[in-house]
Amino acid sequence: MNNYIKSLEWRYATKKFDTSKKVSDEDLNILLKSIQLSASSYGLQPYEVFIVTDREIRKKLQPVSWGQAQIIDASHVLVFANKTQINADWIDGYLENISKTRDITLESLSPYGDFMKSKVLALSPVEQAIWTSKQTYIALSNLLSAAADLKIDTCPMEGFEADAYNEILGLSQKGLNAALVAPIGYRALEDDTQHYPKVRQSKEKLFTHI
Repeated sequence: MNNYIKSLEWRYATKKFDTSKKVSDEDLNILLKSIQLSASSYGLQPYEVFIVTDREIRKKLQPVSWGQAQIIDASHVLVFANKTQINADWIDGYLENISKTRDITLESLSPYGDFMKSKVLALSPVEQAIWTSKQTYIALSNLLSAAADLKIDTCPMEGFEADAYNEILGLSQKGLNAALVAPIGYRALEDDTQHYPKVRQSKEKLFTHI
């Protein structure tokens, strides 16, 4: 079996982490790089990721995470926060980054910038927030796959109170909203969930060849 598929078979949403094991700085940097390299619409990456290790902050986050123990027990807690609004200045900043990185003129990027603005800025504030939130799921997927390759466990979460996260982490004043949470670390031996057969739709039901 392909090693990548083996890694995906190995991973599961970890319910209990081994509190004695921590993800090394080296491996953490690989995981963060996988997020940084993630695909996103137009390449805009309209989100930020917060790596929470502070125990006191995590104690505040646990009650608003449906009491889930992973928030406390995991090595690190990653919070994906989407930008709630995109404006022309933000897109211009992205174009400047392209210009600098690829050593090309801003003028040559003008048509691309105009196209992005015509699409993104035409969205209502609610539509923008939904769109940027969707981008965080792409980044999360990269994290899950990279972590599985390193045999690092993860537990992607939507079960938390976003407004409370925004308040505790000071996200709202930064124009951000907590969209996803991903504790990372190493599974505890007593987590029986790791032994459950993986339940997925059959290929016949999931895929349609046209």
